[in-house]
This record gives sequence, structure tokens and C-alpha cells, in this order.
Amino acid sequence: HVQLVESGGGSVQAGGSLTLSCTASGLSYTTSCMAWFRESPGKEREGIAAIYTGRTNYADSVMGRFTISKDNAKNTLYLQMNSLKPEDTAMYYCAADKYNLQLARYYNHWSRGTQVTVSS
Repeated sequence: HVQLVESGGGSVQAGGSLTLSCTASGLSYTTSCMAWFRESPGKEREGIAAIYTGRTNYADSVMGRFTISKDNAKNTLYLQMNSLKPEDTAMYYCAADKYNLQLARYYNHWSRGTQVTVSS
């Protein structure tokens, strides 16, 4: 049974930083493709960062501000978010799959989500 449990969401002022964590269990963590998505009201779920075999991929909307990383010893995925903007306000999800899905939305395994709110 695959489980993804995330933490680290919250409220921050524009220009601030937050780090999200996602701890995985029940999957081949080191060989899975893992990613962060976000969804805000009225918008489709958007893939923003992915990591697979050490290579990373980012959406244009977060390039240069967000960093995705993995700690294989802790089975934990991270998203370091800097220079946050009000438009980054959304529910954030981590996802995992055995296939290299990158930023596509077809992941098999999802976390429950954590809210990030950025005020101006």
C-alpha cells in the first residue's frame, strides 16, 4: 500500500519562503518518478516540479524560485519555495509513479494535499 504524507504548508507573506515535505512508503522510492502539483480554485491541477533519476524539471511559473529534491535515506521529497507570490496560493500535492511522467497528471499515487497561502 503506497502512502504519501506531506507537511509544511501554511501562510506566508509575498517574498517569503516555505518548504514542503512528502514522506513516501510502500513504493520503490529510489526508482519512482516524483513530482509536486498544485491546484487553485477554478484552475486545473498544474505540475510544477518533477524529479527522476536525479534529473529535475520545472514549470515556467516556478523556474528559478522553487527547488525539488529527494533524500533517499529518509524516503522524503522536498519542495523549497522561495520568492513566493500571491499567485502561488494553492493546494499543493506530491505524487509518485513508477513511470517517468514528469509534469503530466497521470500519476497513480497522490498525497492528500497541503494548503499554501501567500498574502500581498
